[in-house]
Amino acid sequence: MNHVERFRALMGGRPVDRLPKIEWASWWDKTVERWKTEGLPADMKDSFEISKYFGLDPYKQFWFHPSTPKPPQHGAGIIRNEDDYEKIRPDIYKPLDWAVEIMRPFGQPQARGEVVVWLTLEGYFWYPRRLFGIEGHLYAFYDYPELMHRINQDLTDFHIRWLCEFAKVCPPTWMTLAEDMSYNHGPMLSRQIFDEFLAPYYRQIIPVLKGMGTTVIIDSDGDVTQMVPWLESVGIDGVLPLERQAGVDGCSLKAAHPKFCLIGHFDKMTMPLGEHAMRAEFERLAPMMKAGRFIPSVDHQTPPGVPLENYRIFLRLLDEYATKAKP
Repeated sequence: MNHVERFRALMGGRPVDRLPKIEWASWWDKTVERWKTEGLPADMKDSFEISKYFGLDPYKQFWFHPSTPKPPQHGAGIIRNEDDYEKIRPDIYKPLDWAVEIMRPFGQPQARGEVVVWLTLEGYFWYPRRLFGIEGHLYAFYDYPELMHRINQDLTDFHIRWLCEFAKVCPPTWMTLAEDMSYNHGPMLSRQIFDEFLAPYYRQIIPVLKGMGTTVIIDSDGDVTQMVPWLESVGIDGVLPLERQAGVDGCSLKAAHPKFCLIGHFDKMTMPLGEHAMRAEFERLAPMMKAGRFIPSVDHQTPPGVPLENYRIFLRLLDEYATKAKP
């Protein structure tokens, strides 16, 4: 099977020759800096290039977003109300012709199955938070509901316009909608808020993506367990990264939602501990792998406490289990 065939078959619940071998979140910059002192070639900077060096499958990510001004500090807002949004709105949703040209060279290689193109767009919890800031965003659901709807409709129109352009040159095999709407005790919003402020916009964009043949995955840190039925209700195909430190039980989640696609869930905290601990983690995940619609991958970026030697052990084990624990 080629790389695209393998991904589509696995996420469609069909047999595969082996599981994909990917790093969905690449590596911390500090991790790469450490590894360059331990044998990683010093001239390697791009995550796609590093993935190729490690023998991982060629998955190329593109992340495009509106031209939003930077906040004065992390977590701070850049708008407070409708007037603020009106002032910046003309400069936010600028054309993405340049993005189309960046994706174009990958169209034919993907059509031949030589590379899997993965697109990331900012979602309907994530993007308003970027505008309002962390605290202001949570109040905005109640203080500025009309503005929240307007922002998400503007974002939807922007996404759909450019998805249609991307589809002409390189329709992504899969995509993530960046959301980060859970923490270690569950979702940061209620089902009622989800249904009112997010679901209507998922229901607009997902048919467009499905028409392109794109598998749609939500990217949310934290414990997403409670949220999975919400995502299924609007046509989302899956979720990542299933963080172990947030208490996610992927095996139970897979049993309860066998057709939902899952990516990640390998506990990064086992990686500094050596082969025995990492093998035990792969054994924990083996039933999920055999059940299908699951790609094992580090449950977030590989931290700088992991020596290059240990990461090579992880890769060797990943290669082993990708074959012996396939569906």
